[in-house]
Amino acid sequence: MEPTSIEDFYREISSAPPSNLSSEIGHFNAFSIQDLLNKGNSKAEMPYNRRNYFKISLISGRNRAEYADKVIDIEKNALLYATPRIPYHWLPMDNNQAGSFCIFTSEFLGRSKSGLVLDDVPIFRPGGYPIFQLSEFESSEIAAIFVKIFHELESSYVYKYDLIRNYVMELIHYGQKLQPVSIQNPAQGAATRITSLFIELLERQFPIESPSQRLTLRAAKDYADRLAIHVNHLNKVLKEITGKTTTEIIKSRIQQEAKILLRQTSWNISEIAYSLGFEEVAHFSNSFRRRASLSPLAFRVNGNI
Repeated sequence: MEPTSIEDFYREISSAPPSNLSSEIGHFNAFSIQDLLNKGNSKAEMPYNRRNYFKISLISGRNRAEYADKVIDIEKNALLYATPRIPYHWLPMDNNQAGSFCIFTSEFLGRSKSGLVLDDVPIFRPGGYPIFQLSEFESSEIAAIFVKIFHELESSYVYKYDLIRNYVMELIHYGQKLQPVSIQNPAQGAATRITSLFIELLERQFPIESPSQRLTLRAAKDYADRLAIHVNHLNKVLKEITGKTTTEIIKSRIQQEAKILLRQTSWNISEIAYSLGFEEVAHFSNSFRRRASLSPLAFRVNGNI
């Protein structure tokens, strides 16, 4: 799975990249989905892939979103937050597609006075809530923000990108407020910090991008050693915060990645087993079957996720 760069994105829509693409201030641009489709230089479908840029999309129409290992059917209006860390696929289910989207790099928002680090924002974290189905009112509010963005892009105002950063922050905070309260305001304390560090260590190993890439942290003790705590304490903390043991969380995440690789790559089963840290293909097959009630090959053939 080769990550899609911003240059690749502009080639996909048959458009020349703007002159500031490599600027130190980062890159930002916004588009009307309907305009791109009317010009015939873009497909509504977004192929399953990772992208080397952030993307916020307001999409109208019937669609299906495949994000990591989740499949979500959208009936009308949706707001999508895409991060370079997680691949996704957007499949239109009708011909009435409309809306707007913007793309930007972390450097673009890095100049914000808030010092925001995008990977620290819950809405962009792995396992978060990146897709929201919207009411007509919510959709109109988001559309109004995009109208202001398009207006500034066309203006000659010297500080227009500073203003656009504020609008992007408004879009981010809108999604943050749509999330469950438990995600918006996580409990503080040592247990929460340990859990966050554990999840960060776990997610840092994904996605697997080539058969030669291999997981280095697979056992509960591996993570406890990295965090400089006893494995029993790590288990106690994770059980308290998540309701699951360290091993359960690790195995669940490895199973999720196995499904993605089986579904989205042509690697053979032994390559997938090796990349996920299994010494024997049989061990991988048995582990996968226990959790999915299907062998890896049967899962791939059936196309389930």
